[in-house]
Amino acid sequence: MVTKLSRIGVVGAGQMGNGIAHVCALSGYQVLLNDISGERIKAGLATISGNMARQVSSGKISAAERTAALGRIDPAEDYPALADADLVIEAAVEDEAVKRDILANVSKALKPSALLATNTSSISITRLAAATNRPEKFIGIHFMNPVPVMELVEVIRGIATSEDTFATATAFVARIGKTATTAEDFPAFIVNRILLPMINEAIYVLHEGVGSVEAIDTAMRLGAHHPMGPLQLADFIGLDTCLSIMQMLHEGLADSKYRPCPLLVKYVEAGWLGRKSGRGFYDYRGEKPVPTR
Repeated sequence: MVTKLSRIGVVGAGQMGNGIAHVCALSGYQVLLNDISGERIKAGLATISGNMARQVSSGKISAAERTAALGRIDPAEDYPALADADLVIEAAVEDEAVKRDILANVSKALKPSALLATNTSSISITRLAAATNRPEKFIGIHFMNPVPVMELVEVIRGIATSEDTFATATAFVARIGKTATTAEDFPAFIVNRILLPMINEAIYVLHEGVGSVEAIDTAMRLGAHHPMGPLQLADFIGLDTCLSIMQMLHEGLADSKYRPCPLLVKYVEAGWLGRKSGRGFYDYRGEKPVPTR
């Protein structure tokens, strides 16, 4: 049975969270946006407003649709403010300890009928569900980045996830105009199980001196017709996130082919995390990105 949803809570107002709030509000849902401070929520709302303004400029939505959608999003400065949500989606940093803590505390604040989901890109849904008070109402709903643009959402059941929860999550994905694909609860699911080892291999190619940053990205853009090169994409995702997913694959599947490249580790240790920190495989501090190797 599909449960009717009208109010969606989003925990985390960063890049993924504000994108999820954006698409939910445009699809007619009331949205409650939460983060650890009011300033972060305001920053998330400002990003949503700017991104919707660009959609108006490009003709994807009307000015009236933007105004109406922004009016559907309210700040939720603490977990009790999410009490009326029908579905809450956690979209915090890709760190299992952080997610478990958030999910344990959020689940206590929710009404008994509420569903709880995580946007994790790699962590076991079954393990995260065990931190909550409602494992049968818990599910993985993994959006791709940037959320307003990307069409796919991975839906992942944990061992305890009920059929009603799965049906409701799948119907929710369709309602917000995305295509759902079902993945089993194995490390990194489908997309990142394939994508991140490719990025890691590109970093090995750089590490071993087979090609420069520019040569590798040009080769994959023009030779494999990828919209952006793997190192450019790694910077966009965040090198810390790339490393976290590779570590999850390496530990979870115990296969040496998933060993994170030492150069990736070194960049993360240096704080060169990609676009968000100003430097990664490219330096973004000037007028245009410049390769750092």
